[in-house]
Amino acid sequence: MDPHLDPTTALVNPDADKNGGPMEVEEPVSVHDSKAFAEKHLADLGQEEQDFAVCTWKIKGWRTLDKRLTGPEFECGGHRWRILLFPFGNSNGQPNDMVSVYLDYADPKGSPEGWHVCAQFALVISNPQDPTIFSTSQAHHRFTAEEMDWGFTRFNELRKLAVPTDGRSRPIIENDCADVTAYVRVLKDPTGVLWHNFINYDSKKETGYVGLKNQGATCYMNSLLQSLFCTHYFRKAVYQIPTEGDIPSESVALALQRVFYLLQTSDQPVGTNELTKSFGWKSLDSFLQHDVQEFNRVLQEKLETKMKGTAADGAITRLFVGKMKSYLKCVNVDYESSRSEDFYDIQLNVKGMNNLVDSFRDYVQTEMLDGDNKYHAEGYGLQDAKKGVIFEKFPPVLHLQLKRFEYDIEKDSMVKINDRHEFPLEIDLADYIDKESPLSKEDWKYRLHGVLVHSGDLHGGHYFALLKPERDSNWFKFDDDRVTPVTEKEVLEDNFGGEIPNGHPAAQIGARAPVRAMKRFTNAYMLVYVRERDIDEVLKPMAPEDTPVHLRQRLEDERLQMEARKREREEQHLYLTVKLITEDTFRGHQGFDLATFEERNLPATDLPTFRVLKNELYLNFKSRIAAQYNLPEDLIRMWVLVNRQNKTVRPDTVVPENDPNLTLETVRDRMASRQHDLRLFLEVVNGELPNTEANPSMMIFLKYFDTSRQTLLGVSRVYVQRHMKVGDLVPTINELMRWPPTTQVKLFEEIKPGMIEQMKPKATFSQSEIQDGDVICFQIELSEKDAHDYESQSLYSNPIQFYDFLQNQIKVLFKPRFEDVDYKAEVELTLSKKMTYDMMAAKAGERLKHDPFKLRFTTGNGPNGTPKTVLKRTANQTVNEIVSPSYIQGQASLLYYELLDVSIIELETKRNLKIFWTGHNNKEDSVHQFLLPKTASISDVTDQLAKQVKLTPDGSGKVRLFEAVLNGRQQREFVGVEMIGNIGESAELFAEEVPLDELQLTEDDKIINVFHFSKELVRTHGVPFRFVVKRNEPFRETRKRLQERLEVPEKEFAKFRFALVQSSTYKQPTYLEDDDLLYEHKFQPDDALGLDHTDRSGRAGRFGNNVVQDKGIRIRN
Repeated sequence: MDPHLDPTTALVNPDADKNGGPMEVEEPVSVHDSKAFAEKHLADLGQEEQDFAVCTWKIKGWRTLDKRLTGPEFECGGHRWRILLFPFGNSNGQPNDMVSVYLDYADPKGSPEGWHVCAQFALVISNPQDPTIFSTSQAHHRFTAEEMDWGFTRFNELRKLAVPTDGRSRPIIENDCADVTAYVRVLKDPTGVLWHNFINYDSKKETGYVGLKNQGATCYMNSLLQSLFCTHYFRKAVYQIPTEGDIPSESVALALQRVFYLLQTSDQPVGTNELTKSFGWKSLDSFLQHDVQEFNRVLQEKLETKMKGTAADGAITRLFVGKMKSYLKCVNVDYESSRSEDFYDIQLNVKGMNNLVDSFRDYVQTEMLDGDNKYHAEGYGLQDAKKGVIFEKFPPVLHLQLKRFEYDIEKDSMVKINDRHEFPLEIDLADYIDKESPLSKEDWKYRLHGVLVHSGDLHGGHYFALLKPERDSNWFKFDDDRVTPVTEKEVLEDNFGGEIPNGHPAAQIGARAPVRAMKRFTNAYMLVYVRERDIDEVLKPMAPEDTPVHLRQRLEDERLQMEARKREREEQHLYLTVKLITEDTFRGHQGFDLATFEERNLPATDLPTFRVLKNELYLNFKSRIAAQYNLPEDLIRMWVLVNRQNKTVRPDTVVPENDPNLTLETVRDRMASRQHDLRLFLEVVNGELPNTEANPSMMIFLKYFDTSRQTLLGVSRVYVQRHMKVGDLVPTINELMRWPPTTQVKLFEEIKPGMIEQMKPKATFSQSEIQDGDVICFQIELSEKDAHDYESQSLYSNPIQFYDFLQNQIKVLFKPRFEDVDYKAEVELTLSKKMTYDMMAAKAGERLKHDPFKLRFTTGNGPNGTPKTVLKRTANQTVNEIVSPSYIQGQASLLYYELLDVSIIELETKRNLKIFWTGHNNKEDSVHQFLLPKTASISDVTDQLAKQVKLTPDGSGKVRLFEAVLNGRQQREFVGVEMIGNIGESAELFAEEVPLDELQLTEDDKIINVFHFSKELVRTHGVPFRFVVKRNEPFRETRKRLQERLEVPEKEFAKFRFALVQSSTYKQPTYLEDDDLLYEHKFQPDDALGLDHTDRSGRAGRFGNNVVQDKGIRIRN
């Protein structure tokens, strides 16, 4: 029995409003008045009713009833139902304290396979004599073979039903009798997925389409990709791009072809990792900082470039590009200035607009230029004029961006507009076509093809798409990895935004709507319309020949490889992994034990590894190993390594060879039961087999600590007798190392990590508790003076110190702090956590070949590792306090370094300035650094800078130093007498050559501020500059001088737009026309000329404003 619902919303004969003040008494509703009762106690769920039925079951002798009983069957919506009653409860609580009641589907065996029915119901227990006294609860549910009953385990307490409570004059169960009534409303389910739990849901089977995996941080991309995929003309064009030799993660075209082909052929959700890799994007920032419109536009431009010279050349322009005209027309004279430009999409206002028609009317609305704002028409002087835009043609596929996200000047941040904004299934755009256009007589009817939706607020949420892939197909919801059918109501009404109808969500349980209205946070932000006359071509179904043969073959090969890997995973339980330590791997190992397996801060040793069947015979495996290493089979033995209690991993026992049926799984389970893998040591026996019953001995491993090289490496393994003395090893060691017999050697036992002890030469191995697999380290004995010399150089004089270093070692990656420096070396050092700042600096200086006192370090910040805090040199600070291992950054912790020309001690009295030189053309040409006393003046800086930069031969020769203020819209110039110590630490400094015309200013000239932005004023980029405007100069001439000043090629400059930005109308820039006279504007201190163009520098958002910045979206390949 399912736990079902707890009727927290149950109404037990609700009385009048209990708030203060006069009470309005409700007329009691009778359970027998089915229409009135249903209206009051069954909420409107916004779904169409198929059938409605009421069934009352009269109960007598309540106290004598069975624990479980069912009521009479009744029919509703073509289905059989009944009430399921537990008079004394169906819960784990105290017996007899609750009544449980459910609605039960009565005929599951007579229903077809996969049946379901959606029903809303209310269950009521009422007094048989007075039907206005009752207890009720309502719910809704999708009844299936897996969930055939639904209702209330804790419907009500039995004691409350059996006595008059809550002001009732009579109990509900009276004289041991009661009526149990079911109100059932069967609802239509046109999509077949109403209230579906989507367990084992198959998108391909139900809809013919599959979704895209939500791989995190891709925001709107999945919904846009599905929209483009369902635009069949576009998909065919993408398939026509030649990509035979491309690599998916490096080719946008091939990666997109792969995604489209898999969406077309797969029965599982498709991944997009390779596609995002092909963009060259590395983080969520890439999506957060650009809207879907810009992402779509840049993707189309990239594909257009790839299509040039191919069969698909021009397809994107034909499909998505329209043309609009900006015009300025005089009212009283025959004069018009206009300019046509292409568009890929149209951005429409939502705020203040009721519907899409209102938005289009707003878009083409004209502005009157009259009074003080008259237009200066060439040859006619100042004239009243109309300014506006009109469309010359719309494309076959029209992308409309609804401006749901806007900058709010009062809140000084971006906000989401959730206002209601309606859009139709069909729209006629003929009214917005230029009547003078030769295309104005054509049919401009469009049909809705797609709705891209955002659910949530500005700072987060979810994206999905509603699409109609073919002219006469159903609508489908593409929600990441799931595709479901939807109704037209779900496409339209549910995504208009505004307040929720009736004040509550459609699926809310509870009959009464809350008083407070609720805003919808789910609404459309992009609409896709297809021109009626082009639908058959744009949405023409794909044919097999439309998919490139090479793509089909490539992906078929990959599918076979994936299936092979899948089979390997599925058969994994049949295999185990054997890791083999050989004498060669031991000799190359530096660390504890014979190899590193699971040390958190160190990589595992690269050992020979074999994937073997668990049931493979050990003797067969041994033969294979002997053959692989070209060794005689009778001269090798395998030792099983075990995890000892002291956290060491050592050889313990030789694998027995007397059982021909011994399998590798049995070896692992019997001899190394706590291990997932089987770890073995391969011993090559020289001469007679040691450690036999006739000759019992122990195998121990020797390591040599070389003080001169500061290494600790394996040497060999030897056999010793238990009764031998430890000192008896010395001659063997001298012989192994080819040292003179008189060489004095010290011996140490590697007991466990953190416990290394010097051994007593006169003690026996038995007394020293040595056993098979133990490790003994040796070194040549040093004099006290030699040991002191090593330690004074921060080196280790004995194995105990070196083992301590191994236990406390940490890898630190040193990277240059700034990208624009000559030194690029990234150095990874293994340091001890106990080292001091000076010891760390000395190690880094040695590797970087730089004076340690002229190195400055900065800590890394968080997962992206951006520079955070400059490290101060302190005497006792340790590496462990400076850095800590970051599992996000990988095994190496991160520090940034700078190579200074002056010591960090001297630096405390000086100021380091970094200045970006923009020359005379407002381009960041070079970076210059100065280290000067904090008392130096700005003039000292500009004098030194002038000697380092290239000034214009006939220019002013004067340098201006400034920082950008007002979010990068203006310069704040530093005057010559200011001390550099007063400049803020975080100030970003720029310098430029003062233009000659500024110094030669006449009374007919004035200087204005100019800045760069992209689409929205808050998205500033580049560096602001000053510019001279001249009296009576039309803007077309001003524009030419701006182009000359910035040295931008004509093709790129043609994409620039120019806006007059006034502090009083910050949100609404006024875009300039060729005949405007910029000089005539009465400039306020914060007014400026804005250059609206895409940022190609990738250095947007540098001025610290708190809104999402445009960082120059780029798709790499």
